[in-house]
Amino acid sequence: MLRFLANVIWFVCGGLVMGLGWWLAGLVAAITIVGLPWARACFVIGNFSFWPFGQEAVSRRELTGRGDLGTGPLGLVGNVIWFLLAGWWLAIGHLSSALACFVTIIGIPFGIQHLKLALIALTPVGMAVVPLERSR
Repeated sequence: MLRFLANVIWFVCGGLVMGLGWWLAGLVAAITIVGLPWARACFVIGNFSFWPFGQEAVSRRELTGRGDLGTGPLGLVGNVIWFLLAGWWLAIGHLSSALACFVTIIGIPFGIQHLKLALIALTPVGMAVVPLERSR
């Protein structure tokens, strides 16, 4: 119940805007056709940005115990390209939102979520969003 309440407050106080930012990045990536590998990550992390409490983003390599296309050398290249074209914009959005949340004591948990999302925004390729119970 507490996660639900935190997610509702999050959604109303900034999660909607940041999630839409992720979806916009995913839409632009999908329209370019070349950006399709990044589009899926944008939509998944956009959904995570809407409702972050009770979920966590982890490396697929850590989750499954084996590598794949997104966690190997091609994933590294994909993350570098992503960082240069869109990642730093989304990270700046999350960082500025985190700073706004840290102004009040009540906003500190929300600021921490924004910092986690800012880190994900820098290198989303090879990440998976899973419930907290599964990530442990």
